[in-house]
Amino acid sequence: MKKTRRTALALTCGVVSIGLLLTGCTPSSGGGADQGPVSQDDIDKAMETPTELTFWTWVPDIENEVALFEAKYPAIDVKVENVGQGLPHYQKLRSAIEAGEGAPDVAQIEYQYIPSFVLPESLLDLTPYGADDLSGDYVEWAWNQVSPADEVWAIPQDVGPMGNLYREDLLTQAGITEPPATWDDYAAAAKAVKDTTGSYISNLGATQAGQMIGFFWQAGIKPFGYDGKETVKIDVNSDAAKEVATYWTDLIQQDLISTDVDFNDTWYQGLANGKYAGWLTAAWGPIFLQGTAESTSGLWRAAPLPQWTAGEEVSGNWGGSSDAVLASSKNPIAAYELAKFINNDHESAMKLATEQFLFPPQVSVLEDPAFVDQASEFYGGQQVNKLFAEISTTVDTDFEWVPFMDYVYSTYEETMGTVIADKGDIAAALDTWQDQLVKYAEDQGFTVE
Repeated sequence: MKKTRRTALALTCGVVSIGLLLTGCTPSSGGGADQGPVSQDDIDKAMETPTELTFWTWVPDIENEVALFEAKYPAIDVKVENVGQGLPHYQKLRSAIEAGEGAPDVAQIEYQYIPSFVLPESLLDLTPYGADDLSGDYVEWAWNQVSPADEVWAIPQDVGPMGNLYREDLLTQAGITEPPATWDDYAAAAKAVKDTTGSYISNLGATQAGQMIGFFWQAGIKPFGYDGKETVKIDVNSDAAKEVATYWTDLIQQDLISTDVDFNDTWYQGLANGKYAGWLTAAWGPIFLQGTAESTSGLWRAAPLPQWTAGEEVSGNWGGSSDAVLASSKNPIAAYELAKFINNDHESAMKLATEQFLFPPQVSVLEDPAFVDQASEFYGGQQVNKLFAEISTTVDTDFEWVPFMDYVYSTYEETMGTVIADKGDIAAALDTWQDQLVKYAEDQGFTVE
């Protein structure tokens, strides 16, 4: 059935600001046009026509998955380009879109940044190409990230449901024989671990917005919202958010949780030398940790996040990305088929999960024994993939973003990060952050709920 495409308002035209903010709002060709359903004849013809596609992605060795696609569709030649990860990737993508030339056909985009590309009509709505038919192939909350309303803006590639990685030996030394089931248990365990071993039970990255937002997600907090037009919701300082913030403030001020900036050499060494007895992380964390703290193999275990209410099974998400088709693509059918194949063909999706170690959102992979039954020596023989596959079913399905998450993240680092590093009142910092975000949104012409 044909979907009605909403018209995104180019409210940030001409803005040049921090991070990844839109530097122009000229819609790419085709971005605002209604597209009728694509027929199978159209698809067959497109996939048999010699075509060159460009695919921007930072996934290492994704040429292996692309090779499967090219073997199935020998008329299609795909050029894979890694133009950088994070800020450089988005800067180059936005610059190419604004210039009206040089943009790829397909681009990898993290979920939180999808709305900022929807706003200036830079992405192709994939519903006319049959994307709606894929919705049941993915865990519901991941699909909602690429299709929050009627349109489908991308195909899910990987996700980061959150769990708890911990040093069993250090917790046992502190008299803790089971991973903390509740956050109250976790606070008690943090004190026992510090008093007994001198280790921090975990680290709250001072500038890590993704981790804190993941904790909000788990707690059922909805700090952001976007109607796809001109109205946004900003509620980072709700009572519930302040409860979460106060919890972490208390642990930090008791020196039971460290606040080191993460993903640097000092932090890596802390994971390897026992400074941290655990890491509250996402499903991509187990493999990352295994490569970072190789000397601690066999000492680590994985568990779900502690719960705010005993007996619940709820998690949040931290990270993950999708593959989107640019509205400017001159070969939209072939581009869509590439994005679909890479992430929906079972062999390709299994390669992503077992060779590049991206945690999958695809139900078929999450149920495949070849993935979930793997036993990890690093985690004492535990089936970590199976655990996180189960956790993935507990992530809240309704979580939204605003179309300026780059600004959200940068102000978190400057405002929240400073307070966390200084062991200050995180709940009070949320008020400052709220005011900054509301002012910015209104300055850009948004209506704030």
